[in-house]
Amino acid sequence: MSDKLQIGLVLPDVMGTYGDGGNALVLRQRLRMRGYDADVIEITLAEPVPDSLDIYTLGGAEDYAQRLATRHLQRYPGLQRAAERGAPVLAICAAIQVLGNWYETSAGERVDGVGMLDVTTSPQSTRSIGEVLTTPLVDGLHAPLTGFENHRGGTTLGTSATPLGRVTSGVGNGVGDGFEGAAQGSVIGTYMHGPALARNPELADLLIARALGVTELPPLDLPEVEQLRKERLAAGRR
Repeated sequence: MSDKLQIGLVLPDVMGTYGDGGNALVLRQRLRMRGYDADVIEITLAEPVPDSLDIYTLGGAEDYAQRLATRHLQRYPGLQRAAERGAPVLAICAAIQVLGNWYETSAGERVDGVGMLDVTTSPQSTRSIGEVLTTPLVDGLHAPLTGFENHRGGTTLGTSATPLGRVTSGVGNGVGDGFEGAAQGSVIGTYMHGPALARNPELADLLIARALGVTELPPLDLPEVEQLRKERLAAGRR
């Protein structure tokens, strides 16, 4: 890790449908507020994905853009190499599918994924839209997770992946197992928009702590963040 922490915003030109690029900004701000020098590095389809960054984030996309992203990550496997050395990766919505073993498009075409998450995804009969709340199942997370889901994919976890959380309100992965998201190695995937890290600072700090190689971070006193969480948690319970 260099003196300046580098946060990779991966393919925002095709994987940025729902404003999930805000997750990279949350990570940068929480690092800077703790005295760390941090920058967001945007990686587009015009360039290979570097394997040297400290944290990586990917967002949502529609079918065609999802295919473009999948091909690019397969052609330039820097993200895979970074995850293998333990760099934290946050994958939102369609990015879960892209990083999985395979996914089906809305037209029924099966596409091989990148293979970083042991998951498979198929379209469901109805779209999952609305607030989602979960109880976290990943070590280091304790507070309820909140987000806005908007997807038609149903994601099934294989034996190598574990769920990010257990659904208390909303749909989650869409296959009726009561789970939301997936975690495997240094990769965490979720269907939560919001952006997810703005709503869930504990999740943001888990990614930061993993990147820094520490178990604890100095707390941040941000009343506005806590107010946002209270509002979104209340909305999810209605």
